[in-house]
Amino acid sequence: MALTIRHAAWVASLWLAVTTPAWAQDARLEGEKQLVLHARDGKTFDIGSVKFTQRADGAADFEISVDPKKTTTYFLSMRNFRCVEGNEVVCHVPYPYPFGGPVAADRLDWLEHGLLFLTKSPQEFGAKFENGLYFRLELTPTGLRGTPQGINLDHIAFPPDDLSIPPYSQVGKYDEPEGENYIAFLTIE
Repeated sequence: MALTIRHAAWVASLWLAVTTPAWAQDARLEGEKQLVLHARDGKTFDIGSVKFTQRADGAADFEISVDPKKTTTYFLSMRNFRCVEGNEVVCHVPYPYPFGGPVAADRLDWLEHGLLFLTKSPQEFGAKFENGLYFRLELTPTGLRGTPQGINLDHIAFPPDDLSIPPYSQVGKYDEPEGENYIAFLTIE
């Protein structure tokens, strides 16, 4: 049976799909993307960026930058946090240990650990680390979208036993009731 041009093109595209890793075709995890918090009242807070750098193994390293010109510094519990102000004060909590790995389309948990936040009312003094937010990320056609889940940030007060395992994959997260948080979701695009 002779191989027609149409069959040859189909075989070539199938071969590329099977032999080319998904990361090589996914621009959502390449380059510098804006990090934006979206509040329930319609406000958006462009707080910085996430820079993805492709690795030889197909995954991507990432660097999160929270812009001090776009956020407010709060001194809470003896340290500075970069925050946005609205109905709540929402502060980025940098993950305090080395990340245990890169990200890939099917492995976003370390990036999720880089996007930890705490919330407090504007009237509260100090930080309540039990009021943490963890954003469960999913790929969208244009980038990433994070849905808030509640966490207790006290779980990272001490280093985990195994630094290669994301600690919040091992401890409880809970879905926030719809409308409960000031920040409805975040995007990286």
